Amino acid sequence: MGKYITFDWFIKKLLRNKGNSVVLEGFLSVLFGTQIKIQKILESEGNQEFETQKYNRVDLLVEDSDGAKFIIEVQNDYEVDFFQRMLFGTSKVVTEYIKEGEKYGSIQKIYSVNIVYFALGQGKGYFYRGTTVFRNMKNKREVLKLSKRQQEVFKRKNVWDIFPEYYLLRVNKFDEEVKEPLQEWISFLKTGEIPKSYTAQGLAEAREVMRVSELDDEERKAYERYIDSIRISRSVAFSYDDMGYCRGLEEGEKKGRAAALLATARSMKADGLSVDVIAKYTGLTPGEIVEL
Repeated sequence: MGKYITFDWFIKKLLRNKGNSVVLEGFLSVLFGTQIKIQKILESEGNQEFETQKYNRVDLLVEDSDGAKFIIEVQNDYEVDFFQRMLFGTSKVVTEYIKEGEKYGSIQKIYSVNIVYFALGQGKGYFYRGTTVFRNMKNKREVLKLSKRQQEVFKRKNVWDIFPEYYLLRVNKFDEEVKEPLQEWISFLKTGEIPKSYTAQGLAEAREVMRVSELDDEERKAYERYIDSIRISRSVAFSYDDMGYCRGLEEGEKKGRAAALLATARSMKADGLSVDVIAKYTGLTPGEIVEL
């Protein structure tokens, strides 16, 4: 286990603590190349405690000072339909945060930031951005632009500034020499280490608030079980990825996650943790835990 807690555990468990948002603000500011100030954490299904089917998944919804919304998701296990999940996430936020009777023009910009630890799609890169562009099918060099009136009303320069924007970090594909702030962050996401030479915005604060040594005994034990589960899941995913084998992977992952979850719960129970605590961190019901 590394010196620092994983980013997914941080945003799920510690981000609500006062002052910790500066770490996430630093990450987003480096990612987008502009200063991001988090105004509030918004409630969504993904912001609730871990459920059994979400044990290896984290998603967070926050809003900045300009009203733009950011979905941050961390996915450890292979998911063949992860692109569709990205689409569903942004669509749900659009519908949830427009009030009945409001004009469509009131819809705020949505950014979907996805950190994945598996080979999603086919490509050599580790950092991708997706936007919506309307291209002239008779002259494909021309793209549809906003009128001057639309630019004034919506405070946007381009059509793609209105539609959801997707950012994808394929962490395991990163193997470059670290030369810039974003690479420092991706290196941290991949290795869990923050060398003293790293100066990217937010990492100095991460060194302080994300130390494993700062967790109390109960939190540390729960975190250790979580890391064990993640290691098992990633090993399975990497093995299938290396073999280029995908058929039947989803079913195998479900069984593997269920087995890892039960093993984690047994270990937590053996360590003397209460049923309530085990249920909180595994998603199992008290009855299932008692029967272990």
